[in-house]
Parts: sequence; C-alpha cells; structure tokens
Amino acid sequence: MLTRDLLEQGVVDGTHIGAQIYVSRGREVLTDDAVGEARPGVPMTTESLMIWFSMTKAVTAVAVAQQWERGNLSIDERVVRYIPEFGAHGKDAITLRHLLTHTAGIPNADGILQAKPWSETNAENLARIYDAPLEYEPGTRAGYHPAGGMTVLGEIVARVSATPYAEYVRREIFVPLGMDDCWVGMPEDRYVAYADRIGHMHNTEGDEPVELSWLEQSSVAAIPVPGGGGRGPIKQLARMYEALLFGGILDPVTVAAVSARHRTEMLDETFGCVLDWGLGFAVDTFAMGRHCSRRAFGHGGHQSSLAFCDAEHGVVVAYVCNGMPGRERHNARLAAVSTAAYVDLGIAKPTEPGRAKPFPTQGL
Repeated sequence: MLTRDLLEQGVVDGTHIGAQIYVSRGREVLTDDAVGEARPGVPMTTESLMIWFSMTKAVTAVAVAQQWERGNLSIDERVVRYIPEFGAHGKDAITLRHLLTHTAGIPNADGILQAKPWSETNAENLARIYDAPLEYEPGTRAGYHPAGGMTVLGEIVARVSATPYAEYVRREIFVPLGMDDCWVGMPEDRYVAYADRIGHMHNTEGDEPVELSWLEQSSVAAIPVPGGGGRGPIKQLARMYEALLFGGILDPVTVAAVSARHRTEMLDETFGCVLDWGLGFAVDTFAMGRHCSRRAFGHGGHQSSLAFCDAEHGVVVAYVCNGMPGRERHNARLAAVSTAAYVDLGIAKPTEPGRAKPFPTQGL
C-alpha cells in the first residue's frame, strides 16, 4: 500500500514517531493500520487514542447541523439570539453561518494565536471571546478561526439542547455511532485508565522529536474544546464520516447542505491561499489530494492529521501522525498520503497527475 509506505517512511525520516490510517470505500475497509510508536517504547496500534486538534471542528459542525435539522437553531440567525453577551464590541451582526465559514471577523478572539493559555473552564474561554473586538465586517473577508468560532458554536449547541457540550457529543454522536473511545473533554479517570492506549504528540521540526508533555496530561484532556480537544482512535472518527456518506447521523439533505460550498473564491488570510468552505467543513482542498472529487469534504488537525469523505466516490480517508514537522513538511505529507489513498483504492493510477490545488503559503 502506498499510503502505508509513505507513513513508514515518515517514521524513518523523523517526520513523525508513528501514525494511524483508515481508508474505506462504500463501507468496505481497505486499510485500518498503524505504524511506529504511540509514544517512546509503546507501539502505535489501531486502538491508540490520539489528539485530533482541529479535526474536532467537524464534530462540532455535525452537532450544529443536528440542532439545525431539529429546528432548534437557524444557520442564518445572529449569534446574539442564543448568546446575548456575545454581541459586545461590534460583534452583534455575526451569524452562525459566519462562524461556520470562518468569515466572522474574530480570528484572534480567544488569543490562541498569541499563545494565550486555554482555560480549564469554558466560562473563562467564552468570556475572553465575548470581550474581543470585531476585526472586520462579517462576511467581507475570510480567515480561518483556530478555535474561538467553534467555542461559540459549541456553547450554542449546549444552550439550545440544554446539555453540556462534552455530554452532547458523546450522547448524540459518538455513542450512537460506536465511537466509544472518542471524547471532547475526556474524564480524568478515563484518561488514566486508558494507560498505554494514549498516544502522545511530538514536535518533530528539529533533529530529535520533542514530546509535548504539557498537552498529554489528564487535566488537559478533560477540557472540552469544541475546536480542537477531541481524542480517540482515527478509525472511530472515520465512522462519523461514513455515517455522513451512508446515513446514521444526519438527513441526506442536511449533509448536502453542510458539504456544499458556502464560501468560494475567497482568500483565506490565515493560510494565504484560496480555500472553499462548507458549513464547518473544508471542501476539496490540497490536503485531500490530487484525485479527490469536487465533492470531498472534511477537516484537518494542526500539523498532524486529516479526515474527509468523498461523496462522489463513496470514500473515507482518515489518518493521524504523532509528529508535527512544521507547516511545509506537513502540507507535503497531507497531499502525498491523500493522493496515494486514491491510488491504493484503484480510483487513480500512480502516473496520473490529477488536479493541482493551491497550497497554504502561511498559517498555523
């Protein structure tokens, strides 16, 4: 398998310590595999739990879509209808659609790009966002919002469903789909009980991998961050994407709506390139390879991972690497592995060039 070969080569050259990959077509599994180590001395397996970073945003997008489908919220309603205190400092015109398409004008609202620490209580994180100023008129510009937008959307889901966000995604998404080892806000005792099943993320930009020990603590895993705190085996996250394609989580009409292009031909000022966006999902980007259809949609995780599905081909691809090698090396890894998945599936030949897509020139 070309995908496995690429991931094994990444272990050899130090791009990552280990990796998991899952590929299916029409629910038939082609690859459910793991290479390398989950952390030093502990083999990576398909049951290892890895942090998802921004792949978590897709879970929040599904939660919003569920509440939209049930009539409990409107995508084009202003956020202040659900969270009145959000409207301070000119933010009252922001709608849920703006947050889902990263056009809300508050990319720095939570201070994450300025390395401000994430608080253990959502109330503190939300207060920081509420107090932030509007940076540009909503809908007029685009720029990926690393965490703040999804934090607000998670709070809206919690308010309209009368259920804490962490409890909601377990009850309404993970458990029904058999994603039993998936969490956004993992109880500390569960983190401890998972023991060697917990994989650790590493910075691999230098000559030697550096374990991100601050991230791999039970107290950090317990924080329910709707934009980046999810954890679980990649094969279980893939089940959510299979459910989006084949049923079990949203009505097909809703899936078509969230995966359609709601933001097109706009420069993403965070990444420095044009990226199309659905309602919480990236659509047909470079990360999904040169052979995906224009109907492919999903989400990546910070310098480590990607999960997406392709409605035209009935394909799900999901993989996570526990090495963050820097933006350029990671982007090259994404494009290579995703492109190889379509070759492994027999959809494309190794010699086919596929479609060229813009790569980010800056960003996270």
